[in-house]
Amino acid sequence: MTEAYIYDAVRSPRGKGKSDGALHEITALNLSAQVLGSVRDRNGLSGGEIEDVAFGTVSPVGEQGAVIGRMAVLQAGYPETTSAIQVNRFCGSGLEAVNIAAGKVKSGETDLAIGGGVECMSRVPMGSDGVGGMADPQLAFQEYLVPQGISADLIATKYGYSRDDVDAYAVESQKRAATAWSEGRFEKSILPIKDVIGETILETDELMRPQTDMQSLGSLNPAFQAMGEAMPGFNDVAMIKHPDIEKMNHVHHAGNSSGIVDGSAAVLVGNKEAGEKYGMKPRARIVSMASIGSEPTIMLTGPEFAAQKALKRAGMEASDIDIWELNEAFAAVVLRFMDAMKVDHSEINVNGGAIAMGHPLGATGAMILGTVLDEMERTNKQTALSTLCIGGGMGIATIIERV
Repeated sequence: MTEAYIYDAVRSPRGKGKSDGALHEITALNLSAQVLGSVRDRNGLSGGEIEDVAFGTVSPVGEQGAVIGRMAVLQAGYPETTSAIQVNRFCGSGLEAVNIAAGKVKSGETDLAIGGGVECMSRVPMGSDGVGGMADPQLAFQEYLVPQGISADLIATKYGYSRDDVDAYAVESQKRAATAWSEGRFEKSILPIKDVIGETILETDELMRPQTDMQSLGSLNPAFQAMGEAMPGFNDVAMIKHPDIEKMNHVHHAGNSSGIVDGSAAVLVGNKEAGEKYGMKPRARIVSMASIGSEPTIMLTGPEFAAQKALKRAGMEASDIDIWELNEAFAAVVLRFMDAMKVDHSEINVNGGAIAMGHPLGATGAMILGTVLDEMERTNKQTALSTLCIGGGMGIATIIERV
């Protein structure tokens, strides 16, 4: 198979996913078009060289519907010959889109492609596309389905993570994000976003709260306790599936869970010949990709199994990975992953994550891949693995290696 290389990665800053957020006035189409235009212009391309675009969107309705990637390709001024596909693998959509682009390159279908995504959560709220089968009583009874927040608290309970543990992780995420921004670690990939008259409206991630400490987090009430303890409630459902749990410990809240934000990202992937033809230098090689299904009640343990699968396919061990990036959907998700994979905290999410900066669902996977690529170059590391937990019990991982 042809090797697939990453030539560039661009993302918007993340804006608060509320009506007073800096990006609220920007539609998903406009935001995506700015990011796609930047990828083209930064690399001296006309756009026609990019044959296909895979774009993740988790709520593909309203302004984010109608294959938003294709609409954004046209809005960005790419020629009409560049096609696009919409991708939805819940929170893994952005990384799945990059993997699809890489797969097209590896198979020889395309020479240059883009994988990325967008989510404007202030304009198209999470869940706007409905809950599908998750609301079907037959499936809910069959699979013991519970909301993600209950799953996160189930992980904390099952594996012994206290409220102090998850809050301490959240405080560290905020500190790391603040340090990364103050030291300019994201500058290579961040695209300042402009409004309709060309004025810059956001240059940095807007959600961060660097003043966060254990005391401020301690004042927050658990977010999922009420729904879990209703009679009968989701706690009962989770404990039927996991009878080793005697009592649920509700530890997650807004301060140690991923933030709701607007954002978009794109990763340019191509073969060696395309890079040589258009004068682009590859930054990394995509070594391995993997997607898995996992138990849907606990739901968020998928990264462990996706990482193991990607490592096995690459003939690698966890010790071969220099830097890890795992989306901070909830603090307990990362704590469990570190324990399961024996990853030291100093090697994972070194620039903070979604707890501090937010999780624009369809874009996050592409964002964290770009983040870890920048970090590899900054610290002169060779290998990295990016992974995300996914609703419904799934996981996805991608391993890259610097060229």
